Amino acid sequence: MKKIAWVTDSTSTLDSAFAEQNHIYIVPLRIVFGEECYRETEEISSDMFYAKLEASSRSSSSQPPIGEFIELYESLQGEYDEIITIHCSTALSGTLHTSMQAAEIAGVKVTAIDSRAGAYPLREMIMQGLEWQKQGCSPSEIKANIEQMIDNMSFYLIPASLQNLHRSGRVTGTQLIISQLLKIHLLLRFEEGKVVVNEKIRTFRRTKERMLDMLKKDMEKVKHVCIMHANNHEEAHTIKQQITELLPRLKTEIMPFIPVVSIHAGAGTIGLCWIRSDKA
Repeated sequence: MKKIAWVTDSTSTLDSAFAEQNHIYIVPLRIVFGEECYRETEEISSDMFYAKLEASSRSSSSQPPIGEFIELYESLQGEYDEIITIHCSTALSGTLHTSMQAAEIAGVKVTAIDSRAGAYPLREMIMQGLEWQKQGCSPSEIKANIEQMIDNMSFYLIPASLQNLHRSGRVTGTQLIISQLLKIHLLLRFEEGKVVVNEKIRTFRRTKERMLDMLKKDMEKVKHVCIMHANNHEEAHTIKQQITELLPRLKTEIMPFIPVVSIHAGAGTIGLCWIRSDKA
């Protein structure tokens, strides 16, 4: 069996020990507060991040520098027979393109996959990809299977801050003004890797209900659902309890959002994600 390396970024939320055991190499995105820059998940704790997010007037994120990818690919050359590189959505970040460009400069052939997401679904794609690898699937077969997972993915967000989303270009100025005037909550969803407005709803309670309605529509094809939050533990546990009461057979998981999501959507943001399966 060929030896395969996986290259991804910190939006995958993978545990570093698990990554090391499974030949997964994680290149961290950058978190920027004013003139200060931190490697996500490596140089800034969750508590430190949210304290700085609240205090800072200027916060942003950036993709890893190409040199870091080049160095990584050069170190992998000769050690592995194949390399699969899978990153956060190309519609939201240039990380995958930078990774592919670095591989070309290093003279390394890679099988590249656009996850069209990040966080929980990206983690699941890699975890399932490892299972297919153990079954003897080739990188091209693994890519085809992961792309089927992407087509079956549902990912919804209730952002806490439309101001942050407007600054990052995810929400238009008109949407921002209308939502502020009418106190409208947005239910967002991932579509073809982009974050789009699914519905505009007057109350948070109803917005949350609509998100759970989407899950109920898929309940026959879902085994596992992930509740994600940006420093909003209380609401995440409330939603978990609601799902348990509505759909007791579903396995539920609570996952903190990585800092990059909180930078753009704001502390307090809630998300819900599941991947449909014909075998559910």
